[in-house]
Amino acid sequence: MDFVTGTGGRRLDFVRRGQGAPLLLIQGMAATHAMWGEEFLGPLEEHFDIVAYDHRGVGRGDRADGEFTVADLADDAAAVIASLGWANAHVLGISLGGMVAQELVLRHPSVVRSLVLGCTWAGGEGGVIAETSHRMVEAIASRDLGRGLRVSFDANFSQRYAEVPGARELYRERALAVRMPVPVVQLQFQAALAHNAADRLHEVAVPTLIMHGTADAGIPVSNGHRLAELIPAARLELFDGAGHLFWWEDPARAAALVAAHATQGDLRDGSDQDG
Repeated sequence: MDFVTGTGGRRLDFVRRGQGAPLLLIQGMAATHAMWGEEFLGPLEEHFDIVAYDHRGVGRGDRADGEFTVADLADDAAAVIASLGWANAHVLGISLGGMVAQELVLRHPSVVRSLVLGCTWAGGEGGVIAETSHRMVEAIASRDLGRGLRVSFDANFSQRYAEVPGARELYRERALAVRMPVPVVQLQFQAALAHNAADRLHEVAVPTLIMHGTADAGIPVSNGHRLAELIPAARLELFDGAGHLFWWEDPARAAALVAAHATQGDLRDGSDQDG
């Protein structure tokens, strides 16, 4: 399979690896499947049939055809699950992908087996997207590659991680590995700012895990606490001192939490499905 399929037959770029229960990974703004990283995916592929796809307009997929909402992206995610032949899947959404995952479980509840929301927000009054995120989008929009990478790195990581040898080089390599058009980033940001699921999250009925770095400069950790209050029986796991891309800073713990959450969800449901 060269592509998975979004709404309207739209072709979306993706990678697939591992075996086991289905796990759909939904990336964030200005991010692609390359941004998950081997350190995170490697442990997960021992337990899951992983599909990490790119949003419309990204990578080798079809061009984005005008403005879109988070709900539109959630419909893409549901179409991806169907195109893979899966009845449902465990779903992990990060940042913008976490907003997409919220809309996915609200709009298409039957296709979500369990939910993990990372470094994301519910939108509406009480939600906070920091000025750091605005500065990152402005830097990307300048089309100055060096500036965009520098500002994005600083927005996404803690100072602790920034001091790790080779961290900036690794980020540059993965950030440039897959085509990411500037206009698509701007459309993604507008969709994220308009997202508001706060008044509906009480409807979420699947096991939900929320993960957030306490040093997240783009979507502050207060948003993680708020999600945990809005979603019934949700569990919040904090990554002390980690930035927005917490799974880069502590991939082993992040992968272990995702695997345990999905496995426990299947045990609660008595599910032995693998697709």
